Amino acid sequence: MRKLISVLLIVLMLFTLAVPALAWSQNDPVDTMDKQELIALFQAGKGPMTEGYAIDYRYYSPVKEGDTTQYPLVVWMHGMGEGGSDGAQLKRNDIAFWASDDFQSRFVNGGAYILAVRSPEEQLNYWGEDTIYPLRAAIDDFIAKNAANVDVSRIYIGGFSMGGKMTLHMTHAYPEMFAAAFPICPAGTLSAAQAKQVADIPYWFVSGTGDPLVNYATSVKPTWEKVRDANNRPADCRFSTLSPVSYPDGTKTSSAHHAWFAVNYDMFSVENGDYPDMTTVNGLGEDVKLTYPEGMIAWLSQFTSDFDGSAATDTGNRGTIARNPINLIVVFFNRILDFFRQLFEQMF
Repeated sequence: MRKLISVLLIVLMLFTLAVPALAWSQNDPVDTMDKQELIALFQAGKGPMTEGYAIDYRYYSPVKEGDTTQYPLVVWMHGMGEGGSDGAQLKRNDIAFWASDDFQSRFVNGGAYILAVRSPEEQLNYWGEDTIYPLRAAIDDFIAKNAANVDVSRIYIGGFSMGGKMTLHMTHAYPEMFAAAFPICPAGTLSAAQAKQVADIPYWFVSGTGDPLVNYATSVKPTWEKVRDANNRPADCRFSTLSPVSYPDGTKTSSAHHAWFAVNYDMFSVENGDYPDMTTVNGLGEDVKLTYPEGMIAWLSQFTSDFDGSAATDTGNRGTIARNPINLIVVFFNRILDFFRQLFEQMF
């Protein structure tokens, strides 16, 4: 009976996820930048085969011909159901906006690499813990291939939902690597002991207070509090909440789970004012007033680490990791949802 209840809960969660995803894919009203042109600026790449996975990615490079500048590297991780094929991780969110001239100019040195990695969902994996080391291997390989222009002291990592969970897992596994992190509605947590192991990393959490999938009160807020309370630099940490969750033009999103649009638009409205219905505090509980154009990108750009670029040889602080059989159930229902998503798109 318990197993049946667990399966039914998973089905309910996936159905709830599918409905807003279908609506959102048709109704993103932000059109101030040409998303398709920006996606076309991204190139394809793949990491080495590691523990059964070779993590592929799309990346934007700010490097011009003859350029010797070293640029920050932003690692971006999509949410569940957005990694079904190579390149899908750019289509169902707006991280490509960070490749625009405007947003690139907000980074230190006038640009940044954007590395949009993809979970191997076709292999029944939704940012499972067994992809931690393969993902690290892909990042290490990318750094090695672009060694002349990657500033290894400025590696930032973020993602939403399942990608937010992976943000927490990656920073815990390899805290020496990341200068700052931005988990968005993370579908996972850190223990109090694990939070102490990431105490030198500034975090910026983002969440909708009415999130139907990753509950604000029982999941995101307690995780933020554990990270905040253990952090050695709480004044640098931030937590933004959205009530309700809106697109940057003020239109309410179809789900309160869609908090990543605020981050994709660098925490400002389309008119460059305060993001709609958003409140931000730091780790000391003080209100933070964002002044255009100093949003998420400017915040990231403050921070550096002592990372020397050395490649990892294991899962770091995570220890031994086994594959999660629940992915078999998840992928089955996601394939059903993909069918209805395609049907929906054909109808409209």
